[in-house]
Amino acid sequence: MFSLTGAEISHFLLAMGCLLATAHLLGFLAERIFIPRVIGEVAAGLVLGPTLLGHFFPETFKWLFLGFPTEDKLFGLLYQFGLLMLMFCSGLKFQTRFNKADIKLTSGLVIGATIPAFIVGWVAADLFNITPYLGTANNPLAMKIVIAISIAITSIPVISKIFNDLGIMHTRFAKIVVACAGIHDILLWVALGFATAIASQGGVFTISTAFKSVGTSFGFIIGTFVLGYFLFKRLTIIKQNILFRSSNLGYFLFIMFILASIAGNLHVETIFGALLAGIVAKVALPQAMAERLEQGVSNISFSWFIPIYFATVGLQLDLVRHFNPLFFLAYFLFATLTQTLAVYLTSRSLKQDRFTSFNLGVAINDRGGPGIVLSSVAYTTGIINQEFFAILVMLALVTSWIPGTWLRIVVNKGWRLMPGDENLIPRKRDDDEKIKVLNQTV
Repeated sequence: MFSLTGAEISHFLLAMGCLLATAHLLGFLAERIFIPRVIGEVAAGLVLGPTLLGHFFPETFKWLFLGFPTEDKLFGLLYQFGLLMLMFCSGLKFQTRFNKADIKLTSGLVIGATIPAFIVGWVAADLFNITPYLGTANNPLAMKIVIAISIAITSIPVISKIFNDLGIMHTRFAKIVVACAGIHDILLWVALGFATAIASQGGVFTISTAFKSVGTSFGFIIGTFVLGYFLFKRLTIIKQNILFRSSNLGYFLFIMFILASIAGNLHVETIFGALLAGIVAKVALPQAMAERLEQGVSNISFSWFIPIYFATVGLQLDLVRHFNPLFFLAYFLFATLTQTLAVYLTSRSLKQDRFTSFNLGVAINDRGGPGIVLSSVAYTTGIINQEFFAILVMLALVTSWIPGTWLRIVVNKGWRLMPGDENLIPRKRDDDEKIKVLNQTV
């Protein structure tokens, strides 16, 4: 009952191998022309999915990805694993060490970048006709929340990858942006949990539902931090922890899966449990151990699960039949201007100079992975339809492209990112050095 036939296994491995290889290839090519890798990985799904292969050779697409009854479910399982690993990796990038000035600036940016952008997105949903974009849940309130989140959300994984590629992850600028994105997204995932809760209950909204959903989310956050901190801080490296001794990485993955399962059973999104597991591990563990954990999780995640996740997102897109370019352009300009302006004005009110404020606005406007996660969750729960799903995915991709290009110009020109980053020396290795390290490892 737990097995597939030999033909089914062979077919699935062929399809998965083609998707994974295309994702890595296009991701690599994207990085060569200074585009975030995630864009190339999603493009793999566009190439092999309904947008290209399915449009010109529909029978080939169906044979490859729908070749036997349960093949789509196998891809769905890998998709969910990739999503969990992406959120776990995001949590492990959370920043924990700040001075008072940075705490003040980060707190101000979290408030200034979240509340105004969320409110503008909420109001905009009332001004425009969102009915054509409603999903099977047919819940306008849940969709308004999703729209507001899509305006205000920020990406930890993609902006961190951009900082690493540019060699500026050690800067004050990067530390503040990543911390802001982390706190920012925790608040927005609570709102998403509320949206999915009312969508799953037939669209019935009551004060009791609101308090129950938000209260459960915050209770889960507090409980995870208290118990998780004790678990990681006190029980990880003791002699009696046989699971940790048998497999360090397996132990942390076990904790992540358990927290994700608890979150799902509490009707909090499972991805929230994975995100919090990563954050708690980063906060509670010694720095050296946290870095090793991040490296180990990244090695397995970014080689298999996460590229498959992003490529599968592309497989679900049909930009030929379900994409309105003019609406997308309008939505993109609206979302980008709203988020960037909110951050810029907040930064200026905190006495940052114009150039610093603009840099922060551009960086925090990166929606990347969380933007795609938002679209995926909203689509699978029936809050939005396939056309709006495509709009949100494309918004995440394009807003990931802009910060990478702009910050590369800033670094190459030798301009200051923000006060405290004067005379910046990028810390990055060239390709020859990477190959040398790889050869030494082998």
